[in-house]
Amino acid sequence: MCAAFAVGNVISAFTMGTEDAALTAELQAGSEEAFARLIAQYQTSIYSLISRILTDPSDAADITQEVFVKVFRGIRKFHGESSLRTWIYRIALHEASNQRRWWSRHRGRELTIESSVAHSEDETSFSLKDMLVDGQASPLEIAVHEEIRSKVELELRRMPEPFRTVVILRDLEGLSYDEIAEILGTHLGTVKSRLVRGRTMLRQRLAPFVVHPQLRPTPATLPKASTRSVARKPVPSTRELREEAG
Repeated sequence: MCAAFAVGNVISAFTMGTEDAALTAELQAGSEEAFARLIAQYQTSIYSLISRILTDPSDAADITQEVFVKVFRGIRKFHGESSLRTWIYRIALHEASNQRRWWSRHRGRELTIESSVAHSEDETSFSLKDMLVDGQASPLEIAVHEEIRSKVELELRRMPEPFRTVVILRDLEGLSYDEIAEILGTHLGTVKSRLVRGRTMLRQRLAPFVVHPQLRPTPATLPKASTRSVARKPVPSTRELREEAG
């Protein structure tokens, strides 16, 4: 059975490599249909990855679009040194990292919805968020799940790099250790070590929330890009990309 499983993996890897090569050839030939297939295949996962990497997830739609612009412009320089998937993920991480650095330099001091903007006569602080709170009560179960989801999202964003990226790529995006190592340009052992430390950090940060069994996070409470309130911008068409590329 083990032998059959190994043979199946080899066949699967060979098939995937063949499909990548065929798709790459079509993309390099300028096929609009091939580019549409590429977007359909990777748009959701790339958006999900970027939205979790960024300090401000509302920028994820713009950065996702920029990733596909870079893919469109750079596909002729792709020579198959890695798989097509890892090449695209590497571009996505690069663009997300650039955006995070920009945010740190230019937007770190912006007034946020949590910032204190007023004081009452008894010197109690208020924020924009307090003024916009919906007074209607939600069902308890929904409230608990939302609190846990928000806590997971928050603590994940507070985790230091490079541990956060490894946890996202492995536990949320489902990439293999080998793919992560290739994307990050590091050794397999380093990926595993960072993952262990990252999981430990996240577990410690979430410890107060898992004291009671009914409050333990479930897959349904983990952050999902598809449930965000941020409106996605559509990935541009091939014609639009051609016009932008000049």
